[in-house]
Amino acid sequence: MRRFRWLIRRLLGGAREFVRENSIDPLPIRRGFRGYRASHLRADAAAGLNVALLAFPQGMAYAAIAGLPIKYGLVTGAVAAIVAPLFAGSRHTILGPTNATAFMLFASLASFAAPERLFYLPLLVLFIGVLLVIGAFFRVAELVQYVSRSVVVGYITAAAVLIIANQLAHLLGIQMPEGVSGETKTFFTILQGTFSAIDTMRWEAVALAAGTFVLWHFLHRRLPRLPVFAITLVAMSGLHGLLRHHAGWDLATFASFSIADLAPQWPQISSRGFFADVSRLIGIAFSIAFLAALENSVMSKSLASRVGGRPDVNQDMLSVGIANIASSVTGGMPASGSLTRSALNFSSGSASRLSSIISGLLCLGGLLVLGDFMDHVPKCVIATLVVCIATSVINRHHIRISLYATSEDAAVLITTFLSALVMPLNIAIFLGVGISIVLYLRAASQPYLTEYEFSEEGELREAGEKRARPIPAISIVHVEGDLFFGAAELFRTQIQKTSLDPDLRVIILRLKNARHLDATSVVALEEMVHFLRKLDRHVIISGATKDVYRVLRNAGSVEVIGRRNIFLNHPRNPNLSTRNALIRAQELLGTTEADIRIFYDPNSKKK
Repeated sequence: MRRFRWLIRRLLGGAREFVRENSIDPLPIRRGFRGYRASHLRADAAAGLNVALLAFPQGMAYAAIAGLPIKYGLVTGAVAAIVAPLFAGSRHTILGPTNATAFMLFASLASFAAPERLFYLPLLVLFIGVLLVIGAFFRVAELVQYVSRSVVVGYITAAAVLIIANQLAHLLGIQMPEGVSGETKTFFTILQGTFSAIDTMRWEAVALAAGTFVLWHFLHRRLPRLPVFAITLVAMSGLHGLLRHHAGWDLATFASFSIADLAPQWPQISSRGFFADVSRLIGIAFSIAFLAALENSVMSKSLASRVGGRPDVNQDMLSVGIANIASSVTGGMPASGSLTRSALNFSSGSASRLSSIISGLLCLGGLLVLGDFMDHVPKCVIATLVVCIATSVINRHHIRISLYATSEDAAVLITTFLSALVMPLNIAIFLGVGISIVLYLRAASQPYLTEYEFSEEGELREAGEKRARPIPAISIVHVEGDLFFGAAELFRTQIQKTSLDPDLRVIILRLKNARHLDATSVVALEEMVHFLRKLDRHVIISGATKDVYRVLRNAGSVEVIGRRNIFLNHPRNPNLSTRNALIRAQELLGTTEADIRIFYDPNSKKK
C-alpha cells in the first residue's frame, strides 16, 4: 500500500512538472507588433496581396483534388489564414488547404457516398482540429522529427503521382460515372476508371489543357515573380468564354455559389449516433492530423532555417488545430501549413503575422465577390494547373539521396511509394513510418560488447592479442550502446553464452556507456542474474551512470543484484568503479589474486 501511494504521488508530480515545463502560449500574436511601423504595414500589405493571388486559385485547385465543391477550398484558405496567425509561433506561416491533405481527404472519403462526404466533412475537420490541439499541449509535434525523411519523400512523391492520375479525367474532358460506395481509390483503380470511359474524351478539353500547360510553363520560367497561377487561370478561363461564345465550346465548369451558400455548417451527428460517427471518422481524422502535423513541422523548420530562427513546432501545431476547428464551423476542409504560400510570404518581405491576416481578408473578399463567376472556370484548366503543381513537388534530388544514401533509406522510400499506390494513403504513410522505425530499431538494438583488460601499469585498456590464463575466473564485459527493449534479448543471450565457460565465476558488466535501460532490459538483467546464481556465478555492475542506477532502483532491481555488487561511475576517475568491482569479485572468490579473463565479442572487429 505504501508503494502504491508513492507511485500515485510520483505520477501526479510528473504530471504537474510536465504541464509546467510544456505550457503553450494561448495568444502569441499579442507580442508580435512591438516596434511595428508604417513601413512594416506596407511590407505586410504587399506580401498579403501576393499570397492572396496564389492562395485563391490554389484553394479552388485543392478543393478539386479532394473532390469537393471549390467553395470549400476557398473558405479554408480565407479562414485559416485569418485565424492561424493569432496562435502561431512563426510570423511567416500561411495556413490553408494543401495538395497532400486534400488528396488524403479524397482517398479517405472515397468509400463514402457523395451526400455522406459533405455531411460528415464538418465533423471530420472538427476531430482533426481537436486532435491537433491536444497533440500541441502534449508536445507531440516534437516526435515528428523521428519520422524518416525517406518516408516523407516517398509519400509526397506517391501523392503527386496519385494527384496527376486523379486529374486525368478532368484534363481529358471525360465524363466519369459516380463512384460506387465502398470503392477504394488507389492509383490503379483510378486509371482503370479513367480509361474505361476514354470514349467520352473531348478534344476541346485536351486543346485547352495543352494551352494552359504551355502558358503556365512559359510564365513560370520567364516571369516567375508574377502570380503565374492566377494569371494562367484568368487567361484560359477568358479564352474558354470566347470559344464558348463564338465556337460553341461548352466544357464542364464548376458550380457557381452565392453568399447564401457560404453559411456556417455546424458539425452534425448522424442517425447512427455520436459514438458510431466517432468510430467511423476517428481513423481518418488521426491520419490527416498526423499528415498536417508532419507538413507543418517540415514547413516551420524550412522557414526557420532561412531566418536563422528556432521553430516552435508545438505552438505552430496549436495554430493548425484551432484553424481546423474554425474551418469546421465555417464550411471548410482540412487546413495545414502550406510551404509554397509560406515561402512566397517570406520572399515577399512579410514583416509580421499581419500579412497572413491581410491575405485571408483578400481571399474572403474574392470569395464573396467572385462566387457567381465560378461557372466560367473550366475543370480542364484547373486540372492542368493541379498537375503542374503536383509535378513541381516531386523532388528528384531528394529521391536520389534517399535511394542511394543507405539500403534502409531506399527500402523505406520504395515501400512507402508503392504502398501509397496500391492502398489507402492513411494506411500507406503509417506503413512507411512503421518500416522506418523497425529498421532503426534493428540497427540500434545491437549493443557493442568488447574486451577490456588491465595493463602492466594498472590502466584499463581494450584488449589486444589474448594470452593463455591458467585461472580465467573473472570476465570484464564492456557494454556500449542502447539497452532498450529491442536490445535486451541479444544482450542477455550474449552474456549467457559467455558464462558457459566452466572456469568462469564472476562477470563484471561495465555499463559506463550503456544507455536507455527500460523495463524489458531490466527484466532481462534480473533473469540473467538468477540464471547465473543457479550456476554459482556472480554478476557485478561497474560504471553505472545515475540514470542507469535510477532505473534499477525504481524497478526494485538493486536488491535483486545486491547493493554491494553495484558500483557507480566516477567521472573524474572512470576506472575506479571497475577496480572496486574487481576487489568485490576477489571477495566473492575468496582470494586476493585472480587471473582475469576478458570477454571477446567476435563481431567487434567487424564493427
